[in-house]
Amino acid sequence: MPIGDLAPEIAIIVAAVLSLLFAALAPRNLQAGSAIIALVGIAVALVLLMVQLGETRFTFTGTWAMDGASLWARVMILLATGFCIMLSPDWFRSDPRHGEYYAILMLAALGAMTMAGAGDLLQLVISVLLSSVTGYTLAAWHRDWALSVEAGMKYFLMGALANALLITGIVLILGLLGTSGYQDIALALKLGKGLSPLLFVGLAMTITGVAFKLGAVPSHAWLPDVAEGAPVPSAAFLTVVPKIGAAIALARVVQLVPPEFMNLRELIAVIAVATMTLGNLAALKQDDLRRLIGWSSVAQAGYLLMAITVLGLSPDALTALLAFVASYAIGNLAAFSVVAHLRGRTALSDYDGLAVSQPVAAAALVIAFLSLVGIPPTVGFFGKLTLFITTVDGGFLWLAVVAAANTVASLYFYARVMGRLYFGKPTGDVAVLGRLTSIAVWVGAVAVLLSVIPVETALSAFEMSRLLPL
Repeated sequence: MPIGDLAPEIAIIVAAVLSLLFAALAPRNLQAGSAIIALVGIAVALVLLMVQLGETRFTFTGTWAMDGASLWARVMILLATGFCIMLSPDWFRSDPRHGEYYAILMLAALGAMTMAGAGDLLQLVISVLLSSVTGYTLAAWHRDWALSVEAGMKYFLMGALANALLITGIVLILGLLGTSGYQDIALALKLGKGLSPLLFVGLAMTITGVAFKLGAVPSHAWLPDVAEGAPVPSAAFLTVVPKIGAAIALARVVQLVPPEFMNLRELIAVIAVATMTLGNLAALKQDDLRRLIGWSSVAQAGYLLMAITVLGLSPDALTALLAFVASYAIGNLAAFSVVAHLRGRTALSDYDGLAVSQPVAAAALVIAFLSLVGIPPTVGFFGKLTLFITTVDGGFLWLAVVAAANTVASLYFYARVMGRLYFGKPTGDVAVLGRLTSIAVWVGAVAVLLSVIPVETALSAFEMSRLLPL
């Protein structure tokens, strides 16, 4: 049990503890110092992750996977968490519990990181529960605001059901196969042991439980409420970071199962279609920008499931998954940075003529939405292009066609917002939050546009990645 294999995660735990201690001892006007401690912890963890580059093995008696998939996912998780921290000091300036927020945020990031690296079903359960419990707290942080409390409660209730399904599914798998380790499960299934309808039920329940963290059907209902009611830094975090960890966790579980076993891939394809279609249709009628982004995040989870559907059927499935997750994270965080900078304004009417008073924020929101649609030259175009090509290569042409139709439909609700930004009647001067959120808006917009420059290098790195067990 080499403790150095968990050095990045230990750095995050230490940073969380130190930020909490600082928050307990520092006066109110210095609570933002906890953010600096958290950012230093993230920087240290990123350096320690780079030391692990090229490692492909199980460690800690097979419960922890060190491979390219988990490494790049954890890098994305840390970068996204750092961006959310940038949004937080201005947002929580008047909150006397400000410093404590970063400790919870770091522990939530740790839950996502351990989901990505889980090499055992029991480790997966612990990771999902850590991510969930901290997520409930982040969503309901504004406890004096009814919408925030409602968001946290809905997230909790959906999480309780989904986590119960996850644990029940894992119990079924453990009972039928006699093991919870991914290596042993993969070997047993390869030899044809335990293949039965009851095992299919266990796998389906496990997939449904993990899909809760993705915001996929049928465990999706919490996502729009969290996007609307949670503090904007929390909403940005919860719509992106748990998805990254859950995407790799779900891919690792699905890869254990032979492609021909009882049409499991087809089940995931159906969930993908239901998720993207429901998300896009629901977003069409939203008059609340934050709920619109929430439903858009549901739809994006459906696209993400396309790559998981063709795992084992296309050699580029993992590359497509990592590329799409990265492009989605950049676009979604850029959109929420604009919402944070504009003090969380949520009604679409509040954005009428925004390009007149806040041209940079308006342009950044347009760029973010174009990336989420997949329009060139944004980074989202390359993420979706890779995803669609891989889906067709894996033999799911019909799924790619449905996804293309959904992408076209999504143009409508994104265009509604973009049109109001430039052609709506200005409502007067628009108050903004602060200097840090202004920087975040610039960083988000530039990342969406300039991330296309190293895209070839990134794709090459993703192509060299592996997803244990092989």
